[in-house]
Amino acid sequence: MFKKILIANRGEIALRVIRTCREMGIKTVAVYSTADRDSLHVKFADEAVCIGKPPSSDSYLNIPHIMAAVEITNADAVHPGYGFLAENAKFSGICADHGIKFIGPTPDMINRMGDKITAKDTMIKAGVPVIPGSAGLLSSIEEAKGLARDMGYPVILKATAGGGGKGMRIVWEDAEMERAYDTAKAEAGASFKNDGIYMEKFVEEPRHIEIQIAGDQFGTVCHLGERDCSIQRRHQKLVEESPSPFMTHDLRYKMGEAAKKAAGAINYESVGTIEFLVDKNRNFYFMEMNTRIQVEHCVTEEVINYDLIKEQIKIAMGERISGRDYEPQLHAIECRINAEDPYNDFRPSPGKITVLHQPGGHGVRVDSHAYAGYVIPPYYDSMIGKLITVAQTRNEAISTMYRALSEYVIEGVKTTIPFHLQLMQNEKFRAGDFNTKFLESFQMQ
Repeated sequence: MFKKILIANRGEIALRVIRTCREMGIKTVAVYSTADRDSLHVKFADEAVCIGKPPSSDSYLNIPHIMAAVEITNADAVHPGYGFLAENAKFSGICADHGIKFIGPTPDMINRMGDKITAKDTMIKAGVPVIPGSAGLLSSIEEAKGLARDMGYPVILKATAGGGGKGMRIVWEDAEMERAYDTAKAEAGASFKNDGIYMEKFVEEPRHIEIQIAGDQFGTVCHLGERDCSIQRRHQKLVEESPSPFMTHDLRYKMGEAAKKAAGAINYESVGTIEFLVDKNRNFYFMEMNTRIQVEHCVTEEVINYDLIKEQIKIAMGERISGRDYEPQLHAIECRINAEDPYNDFRPSPGKITVLHQPGGHGVRVDSHAYAGYVIPPYYDSMIGKLITVAQTRNEAISTMYRALSEYVIEGVKTTIPFHLQLMQNEKFRAGDFNTKFLESFQMQ
């Protein structure tokens, strides 16, 4: 059993980890930037250490400062949450070198899945379906054009070290390639300090469906069902649900087995997610692996009654997992409540929350670090919290979500609540008729 865990993160995920640690009898250490000194994760942890100025590079990405906090508080483990250093192999290795348990995979596992080209090659060897594309990084515009002509347009350029849509461009014809190629490389270099890009065949009308997996230190891997993350804007997820309304029993079995092969190929240890694109004919292709807890892990927790943070900590302590595969028994939906203005192209809306009333009642869960008087800083992700509803059926979960959104009051900043209210009433969404392009034609009323 760990005696004390330092959470190298902020906001709702830090608070989420603190709550599970308290239930397990483990002391916690919060780290925070000067912009986050009044955040709830700081108030609820057993100890708190300021690690720098507001910019992430000076605080939540500053490994020396975080390791200093580990040392002065005598923490024996670090939970990285998601984002920031959660998939940083260097940080995982430094923790190991100092005898501190990184609650997540080893540096080798992170490296093998963090680079998209290496991950794709690993999946091919493991027999997991992948999207047709370049054998490696593109070396020139001429190579890109030749490969695109051979595969057939449309194609998509992606940053090998990328994520969140950065360094990603869809190309529909030869005439667009040069500009797209140059822009993708420049954006990749600026965002990840690695301008390597590769090409894949662009899958039209896809669903974004991911499989939650868990693996222990003894080679056992299981899957915990799927999440449909197709409602997204500019490759950023806004709504997630489980099970997917597009899923069949046969497809779930095939995708679950493929996800276990993917995790088994690197002897994966911890919880993680295998993300797939699924075309309109239910052919699925490996997209990437996230070697961390996901923002939307709550959806899976609600439909199978399973604390994924607790499982992650237990795996890190060397405990065995059951190895049993799970299927969703209920239906859950998550709406990300962000400080953004949906009537103004989702422009960020940082500032002070003057009034806050969170919904409740049967089947309603809110994961949030916000409160009345809390100031949302402009330096980080704009998420205020996550609203999750769970019910016996999808229609009931949607109805509960609409009711919960209707009583969710946040004043002082603009939020995505009006968008979610309109989405829950959209006929196509309610019918499960959507894909990753759904929001391109969605108009706010």
